[in-house]
Amino acid sequence: MGKLPLSVVVITKNEEKNIGECLDSVVGWVDEIIVVDDESTDRTVEIAQKYTDKIFHRKMDNEGKHRNWAYAQAKNEWVLSLDADEIVSMELKEEVAKTLQNTKFHAFSIPLRNYIGNFWVKHSGWYPAGKLRLFMKNRFRYEEVEVHPRVFLDGETGHLTKDIIHKGYPDFEHFLASLNCQTTLEAKKWINTNRQMSLGRAVWRTIDRFPRSFIGKKGYKDGFIGFMIAFFASLYQIMSYAKYWEMRRKISK
Repeated sequence: MGKLPLSVVVITKNEEKNIGECLDSVVGWVDEIIVVDDESTDRTVEIAQKYTDKIFHRKMDNEGKHRNWAYAQAKNEWVLSLDADEIVSMELKEEVAKTLQNTKFHAFSIPLRNYIGNFWVKHSGWYPAGKLRLFMKNRFRYEEVEVHPRVFLDGETGHLTKDIIHKGYPDFEHFLASLNCQTTLEAKKWINTNRQMSLGRAVWRTIDRFPRSFIGKKGYKDGFIGFMIAFFASLYQIMSYAKYWEMRRKISK
């Protein structure tokens, strides 16, 4: 199989433990690999240089704007967006190659196979949980906000069936660190968009998220890990509100 006219774009920051395996999964079958690095202080860039000379250095201002800038650097019409802790499965590689030969769609969602440690989380809404990762760059953009940006697509969406393997959380310590970071960004987004969040609404969300995840989305089938995911889903809501409340008090002073 020749190289596909496809640009793989990877966003990095201190990903020396992951970037090699990520780029290994795409090297040789796509004709462009782009790495956009956010001021890494480890060996991320050194490792990435073994796979591509298209490495850009850009400090992330907010996630949506950063990703849009990264995709704009691609030379190809079609872009595959990956995070540094993600791997393209062999099955997905073959599906992408076949799909792009002839398609009426302008973007495709791809299932993410998420892991905590070596445990594949199959419930709690975590799988297949398809995300738009393969798209025509001129028809796709993110909302330019700091966390959980919405996707805007001018066109039709198709759905692939093979997986991106996401090894995002080696353990619960990393999960909690991510939760801490994401709730800070969520609170900032509420402030920056002048969203009014009340304590009552935050408490209701906190109470509601656990049964929604553990029972409604069958997290109980993943045992203790499903329980912890549901607990963290609840914790996300009240942590975001606590930081939002604190930020508002500082602004008022």
